[in-house]
Amino acid sequence: MTYVMGDMHGEYKKYLQMLQLIDFGDNDELFVLGDVVDRGPEPIKLLQDMMSREKNVFPLMGNHDLMALDVLSKLMVEITEDNYDTYLTKDIMLELDDWIYNGGDMTLTQFRTLDKSQRQDILDYFSEFSLCEVIDIGEKSFIMSHAGLGNFHKDKKLRAYTEEELLFGGNDPDVQYFDNPNIYLVWGHTPTRIICGEDKIYKSHNNILIDCGACFGGKLACLCLDTMEEFYV
Repeated sequence: MTYVMGDMHGEYKKYLQMLQLIDFGDNDELFVLGDVVDRGPEPIKLLQDMMSREKNVFPLMGNHDLMALDVLSKLMVEITEDNYDTYLTKDIMLELDDWIYNGGDMTLTQFRTLDKSQRQDILDYFSEFSLCEVIDIGEKSFIMSHAGLGNFHKDKKLRAYTEEELLFGGNDPDVQYFDNPNIYLVWGHTPTRIICGEDKIYKSHNNILIDCGACFGGKLACLCLDTMEEFYV
């Protein structure tokens, strides 16, 4: 079976509960639509577990993952006598402050407990996150990204979408974007309670929104693309 979930934000225990609930096995596939880290209690454990399942767990980049990668990569640079007074610029410190303000403190705290090799493994893993994935199941095609397809145009190739458009989106979930009824757009980023007032997967006009506010007292949602069955923890 092929599953999709997203916006786990460090909710490691909910993630493990979900894998148990769906009986996730070696022959299944899971696509994680970004925002693995920040805000929640155990982002590094969550990342490390996903890393151990690289054969059938496929991460996509979220805006929080990108912020973490950007800031942590800069903080990993060794400070020496030659650069100590020039490297940590005002811009880097502002990026760090913005990331912490947006929930990066737990990710940073736990990242600091790792040794140098483990830290580099995390950064290497982040850098492999894809921006967009398309999978076909039967007659249906699912286009997946963290935040939809911002600045959508029906003739626009997927490779033409920018990082900004894929990670911050801007789609209207109640608009049919594709003429083909078998093409679905799947994304997270925006908690569904903002859209429909409930912490449940929102489906409308071939759009599927799966961020159900796991780190905001809501639920972690998972969708089986083969059966369209919904799971919640």
